[in-house]
Amino acid sequence: MELTAKSRNSLVAMYLSVGGLIILAMMIFGILMLMAQGGMLDLSPAAFYQFLTIHGTGMVGAAAFAAAGVMWYFLSKEVKLSKKIFKLNAVLFLVGVVMVIIGVFSFEYASAWTFLYPLPAISANAWGITGALLYLFGMLILGIGFLLLYIDTGRAIIKKQGSLAKGLGWDVISGKKEEKDAPTPTIVASTMVTIVNITALTAGAIVLIMNIINVINPAFTFDPLLAKNLTFAFGHIFANSIIYMAVIAVYEILSKYTKRPWKANKPFLIAWTMSTVFTLLIYTHHMLMDSVMPTWMLIMGQVLSYANGLPVLIITAYGALMIVYKSGIKWDMASGLIYISMFGWVVGVVPAIIDATIVVNHVMHNTKWVPGHFHLYMALGACAMLFGFMYYLAKEDSAIRTNVFDKFGLAGYTIAILALGGSFLVSGALSTPRRWATHFPDWMAPANFGAVAGALAAIALTIYIIHFVRYMMMRNKQDKDVEKISA
Repeated sequence: MELTAKSRNSLVAMYLSVGGLIILAMMIFGILMLMAQGGMLDLSPAAFYQFLTIHGTGMVGAAAFAAAGVMWYFLSKEVKLSKKIFKLNAVLFLVGVVMVIIGVFSFEYASAWTFLYPLPAISANAWGITGALLYLFGMLILGIGFLLLYIDTGRAIIKKQGSLAKGLGWDVISGKKEEKDAPTPTIVASTMVTIVNITALTAGAIVLIMNIINVINPAFTFDPLLAKNLTFAFGHIFANSIIYMAVIAVYEILSKYTKRPWKANKPFLIAWTMSTVFTLLIYTHHMLMDSVMPTWMLIMGQVLSYANGLPVLIITAYGALMIVYKSGIKWDMASGLIYISMFGWVVGVVPAIIDATIVVNHVMHNTKWVPGHFHLYMALGACAMLFGFMYYLAKEDSAIRTNVFDKFGLAGYTIAILALGGSFLVSGALSTPRRWATHFPDWMAPANFGAVAGALAAIALTIYIIHFVRYMMMRNKQDKDVEKISA
């Protein structure tokens, strides 16, 4: 059965609406945590760590869900993807989310997203076995859905290109094929994401299953260092993949708006291959404070973390500048958010590269410097791409128009995330620890400033979601009108 444009748009709109609503809810939890740290809100430490757990888990999960919708939208136009697998991933995602929510709020599970062994089983009675199992099984079910999705994208790419290596354009890099026969940027990016996320989700499944067995039977133990490596291999790679899925929207939308093709030449293909390898290895910069790690792995984590910020980012950011230059592009919400996302990606990567230096990492990694980098990179980079695509899809699929509120949302969101990221970076420079429920008075001002900035960002996202809901309602009305005419 062929996938129609109507069917594709309906499924992708569902992914985006679910992802957007969860991201908004997670923003609210983030604001409440900052208010508590700033002394504006009386929140118990137990509640704070539950908020911290749901915020980190939910934000990355929802952004990945929405980004998978973006990738699937464009990739399904080039290869034959399974509609059933796409729907199944949505069902498993929602089941996993419900289990995580019940585990966190009904059974007070609060290990943060990292669920570092043996914390799920040994919590000093902060939570019990039921909460831990609900969270761990929920994460496992959620991960299985994503794993099935990427296995399907890999199958479809191999069927079209012949292999994943050819999906990355290795035959073009080696000179066996001409550049004009190179795979499209969408296929290249999708191939990269397929490779790294199958690896990440497999690592995550292994460590989740080991944790589950340990919670049920504490006599079963395993190496904590192995557990930490598997956990961060899963978490870091999966979180990074969000921007590599969402960047497909940059390639496709800017090409359409400027009427200039985004060419997958040799430098582009080499950059994506380098990023594939680097993304699989650089999680080790999370282990720089673990002196028991092999020295060569720590050195690799530092060096490759420097290098990882360069290939795809520079190729994409430079490409975005060049494709827009003197193109006569007509700016709107979609193109504006997509273009700002390039700035957010660049700005967000810089603090990360600084933190990846071992001597800096030993001082800064457990401070708010790290969420400063991540909020800039994720919110103004990856999420801006997602929101830009939401406006693009609405415009392509309906007659909806933007208004002054949408423009306010664009400016407000950009200012808010820069302010929020800046407040985290200032806190990090003041050596304010991250993941602490309470702050000394000297640490409170940036937290309060960040809470206000977060509120502005939440208002802006609400405007985006209202626009997307209006689009979906308009679309449904158009479908009913067509049915009446047909009848």
